[in-house]
Amino acid sequence: MKEANEFSGEDYKKIFLDDVEKNEKALAYALDIRKFEIDLYWKRASYFWTFIAATFAGFITLQASSSVNKTDLSVILCCLGIIFSTGWLCVNRGSKHWQENWENHVDMLEDSTIGPLYKVVLTRPMPKGFQEHCEHLLTGPTSFSVSKINQLISLFVTILWVTLLFKSLPDIRFTSPFNPFYFTLICITGMFCLLFFWRGKTYGKDYVHIAKIRSAQIKLKITQDD
Repeated sequence: MKEANEFSGEDYKKIFLDDVEKNEKALAYALDIRKFEIDLYWKRASYFWTFIAATFAGFITLQASSSVNKTDLSVILCCLGIIFSTGWLCVNRGSKHWQENWENHVDMLEDSTIGPLYKVVLTRPMPKGFQEHCEHLLTGPTSFSVSKINQLISLFVTILWVTLLFKSLPDIRFTSPFNPFYFTLICITGMFCLLFFWRGKTYGKDYVHIAKIRSAQIKLKITQDD
């Protein structure tokens, strides 16, 4: 049985494809928003890289210093690095989701307007001979996914920060005294990382809006002439 918010292929065809004018406008919007999402993707990556690089620079500087609170500050910076890198990983995945959404719209809308332009992939012919294979291996194009590589880098940076955190912590044994500061900080960091994955997803249910309007008027001041 079809759910209330389910959108089938027939629904998509009826709303977007049957009307030629609407199809052309929808394709133009989809291409424009896709370009906008790609631009935002790299702006967000630059935003997180700035914070992660600053945190890493602070950590390196701290390791070279002889500060009394070196261990405490190192743990704090590692927790910040974990938060930033995990957030970057989640933002990368979220950006990729919306980018693919509009790419899928383009795939659906383009056929009757410009033809299957985005679905047709043109590639070089397969290399022949030892020299061509070597050139292709060293400098040839390959269908790597830029966004997937970016996600893998963000995952690596997250693992790196977790490793640095364990390295920065003092030696903990069963006979070691309980340190509430480290325990609380690590628990809060882990909790927020879990919240990114648990509560950081876009709301997918139906929206029910509540609208209010306020009135505005100009009160005229009446003056009497003498």
